[in-house]
Amino acid sequence: MKNIKYNSIFLLILLAFSAQAQKFTASLKGYVKTTAQQGIAASTIRIGDLNSSTDEAGYYEIKHIDQRSVTITASAIGYRNITKTIVLKAGENTFDLELTSDQKEIDQVEVFGRTKAQEVNRQAFNVTAVDATKLYNTTLNISSALDQVAGVRVRESGGVGSNFNLMLNGFNGSQVRYFIDGIPMENFGSAFQINNIPINIAERIEVYKGVVPVWLGSDALGGAVNIVTGDRFKNYVDASYSFGSFNTHRTVINAAHTTKSGLFFQLNAFQNYSDNNYKVTVDVADLNTQQYKEGVRVKRFHDTYHNESLIANIGVVNKPYADKLLFGIVLGKSYKEIQTGARMETPFGGWHRRGTTVMPTFKYKKSDLFVKGLDLTLNGNINVGTEQNIDTVYARFDWYGNRKYIPGKGGESSYSMYKYKNNLAVANAILNYKLSENHSLSITDVFNSFKRMGSDEVNPQNTSLERAKLSQKNVLTFGYQYDVKDRYSVNAFVKNYHQHNVNGANELVKDLSKWGYGTALAYYFTPSFQLKGSYELTVRMPTPDELFGDVENYEGNFALKPENSNNFNLGINYDFALNAANRFSLMANAFYRNADNFIYQRLNNNQTKYISDNRDGVRSIGGDMDLHYSHSNWFTAGLNMTYQSVVNTQKYEPDYTGISPLYKKTMPNIPYLFGNLNAAVTLYDFGGKDNKLTFGGSLQYVHRFWLYWPLLGGTDEESEKRQIPMQMALDGNVVYSIANGRYNIAFEGKNLTDNRLVDNFSLQKPSRGFYLNLRYFFNK
Repeated sequence: MKNIKYNSIFLLILLAFSAQAQKFTASLKGYVKTTAQQGIAASTIRIGDLNSSTDEAGYYEIKHIDQRSVTITASAIGYRNITKTIVLKAGENTFDLELTSDQKEIDQVEVFGRTKAQEVNRQAFNVTAVDATKLYNTTLNISSALDQVAGVRVRESGGVGSNFNLMLNGFNGSQVRYFIDGIPMENFGSAFQINNIPINIAERIEVYKGVVPVWLGSDALGGAVNIVTGDRFKNYVDASYSFGSFNTHRTVINAAHTTKSGLFFQLNAFQNYSDNNYKVTVDVADLNTQQYKEGVRVKRFHDTYHNESLIANIGVVNKPYADKLLFGIVLGKSYKEIQTGARMETPFGGWHRRGTTVMPTFKYKKSDLFVKGLDLTLNGNINVGTEQNIDTVYARFDWYGNRKYIPGKGGESSYSMYKYKNNLAVANAILNYKLSENHSLSITDVFNSFKRMGSDEVNPQNTSLERAKLSQKNVLTFGYQYDVKDRYSVNAFVKNYHQHNVNGANELVKDLSKWGYGTALAYYFTPSFQLKGSYELTVRMPTPDELFGDVENYEGNFALKPENSNNFNLGINYDFALNAANRFSLMANAFYRNADNFIYQRLNNNQTKYISDNRDGVRSIGGDMDLHYSHSNWFTAGLNMTYQSVVNTQKYEPDYTGISPLYKKTMPNIPYLFGNLNAAVTLYDFGGKDNKLTFGGSLQYVHRFWLYWPLLGGTDEESEKRQIPMQMALDGNVVYSIANGRYNIAFEGKNLTDNRLVDNFSLQKPSRGFYLNLRYFFNK
């Protein structure tokens, strides 16, 4: 508890330094356009030592300008450079730049302009950034976009709103941490998860594999996913609505407005709804005779899901005392019917869950605090929402939806109306000091607090539910960086982890404390060819759900130990061009993970729920590659592949004499070979000026893998049932954009070949479906 108290004091001290003396500070924003007034992506804008890159729309922004008269230079591949001298006023300024084409440079191109996502990929860390702006006219959510990244496999148990498990280089579940704008998402509640957040919320998605940068500062064993919402536009509206198969409806509204005085308003709202009544092939049991009829095609009948979420922020930007000072609220609610448990043998017809999110938020950022080069970021939020499990029917159901009254204690899994409140709070502080042009120091502190209390009105005698379950965690990180742009980069850091847990039901208390450290290095042979490597001794503390359970499909295990891993990465980034029209981009990485006290999921003793347990050791070795090709500006294609070998290194098993027969054997229920292929063709000025028509398609492949230990299987028919078969999913889309992207209409087809898709044993995913997406975008 002392560490947590001291680190909390550290946060308070940082808060005390948030005042700043008055001085001249300005920001500059605008667009870089062609002579035809089309935005130019990946342009570079420089003002002295400050620089920025334009996004897909040609938008740029440069902050913290301390001079009134400045010289601005804009450059882009295929265009002549332009230089202007302008006079700024304090606060926000707007200035657009127009570039003329340079055919000679196009013919002799040898270097590449880079988007923000491409710049992220050039960090010393093993990172892949997804440019979310290219996916805005799709119905994808965050997890669907991540499923197309090399090294990542997202496994879902069903359709919209179903449980999911993201695997990254062999590690999965809570071993991978999630952030939004660098803020941990551990307390966002069931209404706000990556499988129900629309892609339009993000500007890009950053996937850090194995080694996590200092400024994220969390206990991620296998890596981290950071959703970056960005500051794309100061005044805009982006609204979309989609509908399609299985009565699926999605709505997204994003809007922001900044006044001339610096007052800032932001709104993000979205909803998802689906009956999820797609067809599945199952063995149907007669409710009276219990005789099974095999291989029957039926519709899911109790799998409706919907969620509604709203994020609102109000505050000021570009002030002498704050680059950003925002107060906000996150509101959400979710409803989820539960069709099956961990297997599909027995359907449910009444069991469901409800959840709410009520989370006030605070965000503060200030560059050059007191002295030039000292930057401070503070974030805080607390979720006081509730979750409820409702399982009260006195009945059993078959796959046709027929109902049979069953006397007794009631409930399909466990008679319950258990309602609980997870008081989840997160506070983080990032202090960065730039010692010189190339050297910087940083301190990051992340504090999490979890307190669960609940009651069950149909089981009032169970007073243990009312006893608080408590978990407090603090991660303190110290880092150093030496960086010379396009030459080399050196990062080093050390972390302290501390966790305090109380299991109220049994009045058990446990304190855990660990240290970790790491480094990330990069060297540029040329500006377009980079070699990089990274290492981290990382630690992950057990999550509240792993310790206490989630009352649906997860049983708690308070005896869990922290897991740790030695993570190594080695990779290259290489951009090259055959000529001006044909360009390639290659990212290839090898990884090694050696974990102790590895936390993994298994079925509990009665095979009805999952439970987490420790293994003495697990080793993961493999590699992934991502190759992209573009021809001029009308054709693109991409291919990525991942291979990983995840092996058990626990030599001795409990209650077993001698060396375990599972020693150095492949871990079960983990895909080891998978990949994605995609291509798109774009026709410009189709049907009118500034209109474009795009045809796209993607193919996902997952090789078959074992559900149980391969050693325990054979070659007979029963052994085949112990495998998750090869998966191949083909999707396609057509997108028509009008008036330079203001009006958009898209038609999508998913699982076009109507294959039987399963990520988890027997839990079938949606059959073939079609969706229409309408989107309107306006900015100024």
